[in-house]
Amino acid sequence: MGDEVADGVYRKLADRLNAIPNGFEPAESGLRLLAKLFTEEEAEIASVMRMSSETPASIAARVNVDIAARVEVDIAARVNVDIAAQVKADIAARSNVDEDQVRSALEAMARKGLVRSARSGDEAAYGLMPFVVGIYEESLPRMDEELASLFEEYYRETAGGTMTHGGPALHRVIPVGESVPVDLEIFPYERASDYIENAKSWGVRDCICRVQQKLVGKGCNRPIENCLIFAPVENAFEDSDVTRPISKEESLRILRESADAGLVHSTMNQKGQIFYICNCCTCCCGILRGVKEFGIPTAVARSDFHVVVDANACAACVACVERCQFEALSVDGDVCVVDYDRCVGCGVCVSHCSFDAMMMERRPEGELPEPPADRRDWLTERADARGIALSDIE
Repeated sequence: MGDEVADGVYRKLADRLNAIPNGFEPAESGLRLLAKLFTEEEAEIASVMRMSSETPASIAARVNVDIAARVEVDIAARVNVDIAAQVKADIAARSNVDEDQVRSALEAMARKGLVRSARSGDEAAYGLMPFVVGIYEESLPRMDEELASLFEEYYRETAGGTMTHGGPALHRVIPVGESVPVDLEIFPYERASDYIENAKSWGVRDCICRVQQKLVGKGCNRPIENCLIFAPVENAFEDSDVTRPISKEESLRILRESADAGLVHSTMNQKGQIFYICNCCTCCCGILRGVKEFGIPTAVARSDFHVVVDANACAACVACVERCQFEALSVDGDVCVVDYDRCVGCGVCVSHCSFDAMMMERRPEGELPEPPADRRDWLTERADARGIALSDIE
């Protein structure tokens, strides 16, 4: 394909990814980012896919219909004479994509983490994934300086992109378990350790955000291998080239060590089944950077808690101020004060207070919306908020 056609293919893919409720802002830097991840053939195929799983035959048929329609429009725009026979011949030549060709491409795309694969009877079926969380995270094995720079350019051009804008937020903060008083009622979806305890397989992978930031010469020295993955079935990660299988005990240890390092637990913004826990920082995390760098308070959903200070016990030692990544704490005279507009309820400050002067308290009822019940509800709410017809992509 020529450059003009290639640009059109990647623009069409960007529009398709933006039709997913998660979003993908189709900026020029975004097209260059997609061109790094997808070949032109892969982009052509992905640009007509749906989120639901489909067979290669169904996807190939849609590719052919799409190419035929675009070729006819393209030729009609370029000529002012009647060349119907030539148009038909050109369409036939350019829209005869073979099903086996599409199947091979889909298999390759699934291996690279560009599409989702599942079983449909006796054959594989494939569905389009969001860019975040999805395609970007699965690009970890291919993350290099070029890809890291392209993502950084895209992130800055779009001020965090749709991953940090709109609601409901993509991610939700989970408080550090030890920060919540034992006598305070806490729901299962509010406790990170419960997700791990209830799983049957556990894995860990490098945090792609810290990897990406190091490659562009930024970031921090916090632990890298602490992105926790889990599954409701046994041996889910045994054949993975990206996720290292670990035990439940090691998962819990990594969770504790992440909290000790001052990292913020976050995960999918829903009450239903959860498959991962990110241990985040505002200097690297694509979502939390939205809060810190671009001042977008809704970039991440806050936990249903906030910190309170016992003025009589506070020694004004500023240890908590140094730990807070959201600049929600300061010392006024001889006591720590909380900026509740900035507090996300992560509990990191509580777990590092040597004087037991801080504790988590549930926010007033109705202050925050409840998380969506499950992924379906999240998609529906997000689609409504963005003015998207979910039926067009699902």
